[in-house]
Amino acid sequence: MTGNTGTPAGTVAIEDDAGSGTTTLASATLSSSGQASFSFALAKGSHSLSAVYAGNTTFIGSTSLPAAVDVSSQCDASFVVTLSSLTPSATAANTLNLTAGQTGTGTVTITPLQTYVSTLTAPAFVTISCSGLPDQATCNFTPEKIEILPLQNAGSTSLMEIQTVAASTTSVSPASRPGKGPSPIAWAFLLPGALGLGGLAWGARRRWLSQLSLMALIGLVTLLGATGCNPRYDYQHHGPGPNSATPAGTYTIKVTAQSSDGVSAVKDSTTFVLVVN
Repeated sequence: MTGNTGTPAGTVAIEDDAGSGTTTLASATLSSSGQASFSFALAKGSHSLSAVYAGNTTFIGSTSLPAAVDVSSQCDASFVVTLSSLTPSATAANTLNLTAGQTGTGTVTITPLQTYVSTLTAPAFVTISCSGLPDQATCNFTPEKIEILPLQNAGSTSLMEIQTVAASTTSVSPASRPGKGPSPIAWAFLLPGALGLGGLAWGARRRWLSQLSLMALIGLVTLLGATGCNPRYDYQHHGPGPNSATPAGTYTIKVTAQSSDGVSAVKDSTTFVLVVN
């Protein structure tokens, strides 16, 4: 590009010469200021990275000097999970700071390794989930499944949403019951029993048996009518209690991405800190 003036345009690619041939890890289009950003993952081992500018009608193509990179801590995964843009965030890095009842968001990026996508013959689907949440808290991902295409050289993103619950200060109103008469279920027990005991009392020839039958009938009616200890009665007259809030505290949340071809599963994960006030 020497001798040209202005801002270059076109595409730039990052290539890796790991000794077994050159692989394109990612490519991007230059912005109006002549800059480009990339998202890619490297497998464990030694790499030799170069930036390759394709050139255009004004600027000739060029290749940067190679940069040696050694990856020793990366696991032998097929893709890498990263988390960014946690909002609202705390002063500490990689931390989501919420008040009970508040919703937080973050961006999950699934970046496939080139050694993985080069072997794909059809799209692979990665499912994202989370674990370690406190009670009264949920996490959702949009989309929940990420598609990875053969020879894909860029990461795919999903929006993560963490929802907490605030304490409710009032109880829910009791459920209304149509009409004021007794429950049909109660009548289903009451009528057969009442008729049976009434017939027994009517046909009894001894006074003590008649009195016993009448007492049993009264007891049955009283039992069915005294529903103050019945769960249904309690719900209809008192309603559910107030909701409890998401417990305050500091939690380590694990975000996992997993893909399976029906025979074996591959996965990777990352963590972040959730602070509930």
